[in-house]
Amino acid sequence: MVDVLEHVPGNPSGQHRWAQEARRRLDDARDGIASLLGVEPGGVIFTSGGTEADDLAVRGVLGAAGGRALCSEIEHHAVLDVVHATGGGTVAVDGTGRLDLDHLADELASDPGVSIVSVVLANNEVGTLQDLDAIADVVDQARPSHPNGLVLHTDAVAAAAWIDVAEVAARADLVTISGHKVGGPKGIGVLAVRHGVPIAPVLLGGGQERERRSGTPNVAGAVGLGVALAVTARDRVTVVGRVREQAERLAAGLTEAADHVRTTIPPRSVPGVANIVHLSCREVASEPLLFLLDEAGVAASAGSSCASGALEPSHVVEALGVPPDWAPGALRLSLGWSTTDDEIDHALAVIPAAIAQLHPHAEPAA
Repeated sequence: MVDVLEHVPGNPSGQHRWAQEARRRLDDARDGIASLLGVEPGGVIFTSGGTEADDLAVRGVLGAAGGRALCSEIEHHAVLDVVHATGGGTVAVDGTGRLDLDHLADELASDPGVSIVSVVLANNEVGTLQDLDAIADVVDQARPSHPNGLVLHTDAVAAAAWIDVAEVAARADLVTISGHKVGGPKGIGVLAVRHGVPIAPVLLGGGQERERRSGTPNVAGAVGLGVALAVTARDRVTVVGRVREQAERLAAGLTEAADHVRTTIPPRSVPGVANIVHLSCREVASEPLLFLLDEAGVAASAGSSCASGALEPSHVVEALGVPPDWAPGALRLSLGWSTTDDEIDHALAVIPAAIAQLHPHAEPAA
């Protein structure tokens, strides 16, 4: 990225030699990302991040095909808010966050005007992985009765660092990823589009990205995302194994420290990404807990990072049916490739003490 910023000043849409070098760097990044996502290079649309890519997926399909959108009730707000704003609906999930396939089938059968179904591949708050093949089966069965077409989009932002998206999301027509979730820069994302899926532009202007997303491309960001995604794929098996062990040790240690702390989803009850530990703390409010943890050097959140300042329980926790005496004490801990065992030890010392300080009937952990 530094090399691009210092030595490649051209706009890749231009014709001179500096522009041609910028185009070469952008095309190389596009080729590498396409290979890692299992799409053709022409299917890679660079965006400003996951939010814009999700917005383009929903609005782009609706703009090209008409109809309305469906999504799960635990989508990231980048999808959920767009679906609501465009008159779409939601599909229920069970207590582990898995999509209710019967509800999806009923919704598709009752409304042939649905043209896009969007389901987050890995929930960014609790980590649940969806069975995308089973969802694709339901969509395939409904497709003949939908005259405007019916496509499947998956937001893979929280999944891309931890699973092979090209393999797991092979049946999705549209896939969203974001740079910062795979160790790349903020401010760059991709909407990957399978051949033949119609996308109407949301941003109009210069007609970049094959007339699907106007604006001067972020060449350095695209290069950074391409490198980060390649390194992630190269190291995934090793990193996932180590991080999963750390996450399981963290979850076990915290739930053993007090009977009023539990994992929101029972361990190993459903497939999930390796790096997310989501806890519910009975009769403890998230806001003061997060303050104490921050003071002690532990970065945590109550829900999505985009809404970590919210005081109300997240829509994800509510959709999972977490009881009202547990829901206000939601605690989301995310590990990463750089997480150390010493950091896990620090968290295991700090978090139970902070919870005990706030819980009205708790004794500090021994």
